[in-house]
Amino acid sequence: MYYERTAWDILRATRSALPGSAGSTPERRAVYVSALEQAEQFFKAARTVGPATQPVLIFYGLSQAGRAIAAAATAPPGKNADAEDSVDEWKLKGHGIQTLDEEGPLPAVVMKTDVRKKSGSFVRLSRLLGSPLWGNNPLPLSRLWDCLPCNYDDPIADPDSRIMPLLVEERHLVSNHREMQGESHAMLWAPVVNFPARVTTAQDTAGAVTDYIAHFPGGRDHHSYRRRSTNGGQSQCPDLHVHVGGQWSELTMNWMLPGGPGTLADRQHYLRSITRPYSGTRYFFPALGGSATSVHPLMAWWAVLHTLSTISRYQPAEWGCHIDVDRSQHAVPIERLLTESIRILPQLVAETIGEVSDPQRRPPQRSAQPEASGAAHDIGFV
Repeated sequence: MYYERTAWDILRATRSALPGSAGSTPERRAVYVSALEQAEQFFKAARTVGPATQPVLIFYGLSQAGRAIAAAATAPPGKNADAEDSVDEWKLKGHGIQTLDEEGPLPAVVMKTDVRKKSGSFVRLSRLLGSPLWGNNPLPLSRLWDCLPCNYDDPIADPDSRIMPLLVEERHLVSNHREMQGESHAMLWAPVVNFPARVTTAQDTAGAVTDYIAHFPGGRDHHSYRRRSTNGGQSQCPDLHVHVGGQWSELTMNWMLPGGPGTLADRQHYLRSITRPYSGTRYFFPALGGSATSVHPLMAWWAVLHTLSTISRYQPAEWGCHIDVDRSQHAVPIERLLTESIRILPQLVAETIGEVSDPQRRPPQRSAQPEASGAAHDIGFV
């Protein structure tokens, strides 16, 4: 009989086969196993209640999982374990993120983070995962809400200004039969999915693509992209393939490998160095607050759930209005988000523990590209 392991099965198994630094000291081991047990119980409890209290249980489940992630983390290559703070850097204390204006309409709620040198959980995990902080420059909840792939169809603010993650598909990395036989190639190309309709329908489509991709550090320095002829062959524009429904489109984009011609494994490695993992897939996530790095998906979830749990705890009447399906346009999107968080977050936690416990799986977010340009080049490819 076949039994498919759940994310919690995978996480529970790590408690006896400790990953990374989780077994390096008795204290780390104790924190790792206890925090994961508490996280699992919080998530199980969240399944038994409704949206009135779910955000609190889910957020604290994620918070405890964050402690396990920090306990398992090893120092990235070239950095001493205590280089930035102290040997106790892995111990998470406090929140490190604040919610403001929680009494107002949901789109008006904003959040700010502590500065880089503080010890709050959000700060330390963001630093560990190479995710941006925005300090005292408040960001609206809608900005972080739009960083979650599950919210593509559920805006809570202006739908025409959203910056949503771009799915980067790993198919087509093998370009032809010669590469299958081991020949190398200097270019990586991959379909990039979920450009919004405002890009597809823009009068200057090439300019709209360039402007939109500029929000994503991993995609900014693409070499070129697939184009098609228009006006009887007199001009060319991005070859955006519109998906069913017309809301999102796909564009095949190209990057030159930094080290010159490489194998399939080289291209896969480079693709993974400029994207973020998300439940077995790869995405370009946007930068936040003027940062040069993209937000880590776990930290986007953290920020959103912290805000929702804060409103739920401290403004129960306002939260009750937000989740009233008879009166609030946000009620059903919130329900969907909470349901999805219970499903997806254990997967992301397991993925992130694997990421931080193995330095080789933590390549830096790169932006340098040989002969890079934000505009399309006349490069033919199959």
